[in-house]
Amino acid sequence: MHRPMDGVRVLEVAQFTFVPAAGAVLADWGADVIKIEHAERGDAQRGLVRVLGQEAFSKGSSFFPIMEGPNRGKRSIGLALEKPSARRAFEELVRASDVFLTNFLPGARAKLHIDVEDIRAINPDIIYVRGSGFGERGPERDKGGFDSTAFWARGGSAAGVTAPGADRMTRMPAGAYGDSMGGMTIAGGIAAALFSRQRTGEPSVIDVSLLGVGAWATQYLVNRALMVGGPLPVQEHPKHGSATNPLIGAYRTADDRWLELSMLQPGRYWPEFCRLVGREDLASDDRFDTTEKIMANAAEAAELVAGIIGERLFAEWTEILARGEGPWAAVQNPWEVGQDPSLRANGLIAQVVDADGAERELVANPVQFDQTPVTLSRAPQFAEHTDEILRELGLEDEELLQLKIDGAAT
Repeated sequence: MHRPMDGVRVLEVAQFTFVPAAGAVLADWGADVIKIEHAERGDAQRGLVRVLGQEAFSKGSSFFPIMEGPNRGKRSIGLALEKPSARRAFEELVRASDVFLTNFLPGARAKLHIDVEDIRAINPDIIYVRGSGFGERGPERDKGGFDSTAFWARGGSAAGVTAPGADRMTRMPAGAYGDSMGGMTIAGGIAAALFSRQRTGEPSVIDVSLLGVGAWATQYLVNRALMVGGPLPVQEHPKHGSATNPLIGAYRTADDRWLELSMLQPGRYWPEFCRLVGREDLASDDRFDTTEKIMANAAEAAELVAGIIGERLFAEWTEILARGEGPWAAVQNPWEVGQDPSLRANGLIAQVVDADGAERELVANPVQFDQTPVTLSRAPQFAEHTDEILRELGLEDEELLQLKIDGAAT
């Protein structure tokens, strides 16, 4: 299998999901990703397993998706970077790496001497990557951010999906929603920086913020607001269909499931839809027998479509609509996404063997090379590879033991 990042070493000093997810993608692509965790506390994400009650779902297993997703394929070393005795091992790791990846805030980077100048003094050719909530410049550079705040709330998505007059804001559809998109964004930036370094010999400093990723995700509306020079008017969307097309939008089935129609050419798809649902009379109805009439009477047509869809079960409709050419989709829950036949046919649900030897499955990153599914390996246990990595750096057993006695390594 072609692994384009074979031979690339990434040194990760990061926690939670946003930046570690980038390391996971690079590991999927073949990079050797070494994750430095604090020698005593580890990645704070490990603590969320208990805080979020995920142990209740594990049934005694060591496999926790909150850790596995953003950390699969890595090696973990426990180092207390604030201790002077850990510095030699850390600097050796920096010298041996192509990429330094962090989401530590400026104050923490300065305190630990892991800022750009510190790392470049050790390895002038290293690509330095910072993930942040609100960017490296500006009044909020020292402010931490999560995807619920910087990406979802500040980036425009929350406002975009919360109906006017709603009594509560719509939440993110999944944990680490913006973090996962941000991780892919960082991985793409690193790939470009590696390519540039190979061509020019110059390493890059990369910055990606959750706010920036959020604004990019909502750019269509942001760009429109910038064009008109102010807030966009609040749009009240029809309950069914769109203002000019009854074959767009979500419709509820008899068993309270949803179908999403996206048949953007009503004149083309209306006759087919009417035939599939057993209402060919509507195709010749003088209210809907031309594209112009369908658009002019879209609200009336949409109410008819809603009534028709509401008469049958979800499973019936997925079979019926599959016979046509008009674009549509079943609205799937997480379990159904995991069983999606197209995801599975393309190897985008991948097997991984956990630390207990049990076969598990994870969503693969969406980039695939040479039509070959990715091969995943599990996330490391805390500090699982400390001895292995330190010996690779040339440390003798006595030095390794002294680091552990000092509390600088685990």
